Amino acid sequence: MTRILGVETSCDETAAAVVEDGRRILSNVVASQIDLHRQYGGVFPEMASRQHILSIMPVIQQAMAEAELDWDDLDAIAVTYGPGLPGSLLVGVNTAKGLAYGRGLPLVGINHIEGHIYANWLIVGDSPQEIVFPSLALVVSGGHTELILMTDHGQYRRLGHTLDDAAGEAFDKVGRLLGLGFPGGPAIERAAQEGNPFAFKLPRAWLKGTYDFSFSGLKTAVLRIVQKYEDKVSSSADSTKNRRIAVSQPPSVIRRLPVADLAASFQASVIDVLVEKTAMAAEEHQARLIMLAGGVAANRLLRQQMAERSTLPVLYPPPALCTDNAAMIAGAGYFRYRVGHRSGWDLDIVSNLKLAEG
Repeated sequence: MTRILGVETSCDETAAAVVEDGRRILSNVVASQIDLHRQYGGVFPEMASRQHILSIMPVIQQAMAEAELDWDDLDAIAVTYGPGLPGSLLVGVNTAKGLAYGRGLPLVGINHIEGHIYANWLIVGDSPQEIVFPSLALVVSGGHTELILMTDHGQYRRLGHTLDDAAGEAFDKVGRLLGLGFPGGPAIERAAQEGNPFAFKLPRAWLKGTYDFSFSGLKTAVLRIVQKYEDKVSSSADSTKNRRIAVSQPPSVIRRLPVADLAASFQASVIDVLVEKTAMAAEEHQARLIMLAGGVAANRLLRQQMAERSTLPVLYPPPALCTDNAAMIAGAGYFRYRVGHRSGWDLDIVSNLKLAEG
């Protein structure tokens, strides 16, 4: 048995986990900072790094306690070294380096995107899904929207990526526009349940001939609609003023704006493009399996429509393993560790780290 301690601090979640043989979760602890950042409508980087400093050791100690292991029971420590917020990454990497050096354990640096993909290997329940290659991974989160063809462990080819906003980022921004708060993904999904996805005709950036994505035009289209409704409220209140929409919406605007319909229409537009491009890429590259990964992969409509559209099996982690966590880092670390991958003590963060192709 090989037991890996994973450490994840790429953004605003302080996480540590112990995973056995790359699949069995022995512990998985996440300290969320959502309540701290909600007042800003998004992640405040400096605050995130300070909170990581306060939380990192208690979280690691809890993960070890829940796994009921001593340090001598570990085989290695895996840590996210990019991509992510520089200050946040530094806390995790330096802590992992110190622990690995002090305990005489190997250190394995892990790409955060690779970690999200390997969340699909983690066993939940009694019937683990077997992964077959080639597989196509759709990674959709607050910072990433990528289509990655995986031909074997550690063998990747990026087929497409976002040219501007990531899907999760678009959800967050539109969530703020609609006055739904942060994080926008779950809030929009809840609001959309009461809405009509055909109420507004919103654009879909197909970018024909590529598997790339673009969501900035969609976000702008939603902004224009919200501004139009705000103008109506402004004109009735004071015809001499033409107020511009702000991040924090006045209650009068929110009541008049058909939030549920606009949320449903926005969500449908994003998911339509994600599903269609993924299915087409899987067919063209003869994939045998589609994997969803990242925070947006927790969206129920995305899961449902991907399963309906694709003729291939569709695999996705439970919601708790879609968002940032350390079990996925420990899982990915195992597959790196078993083929001899080791990081030196000079391991440094790479905030814009790309997934190595090969």
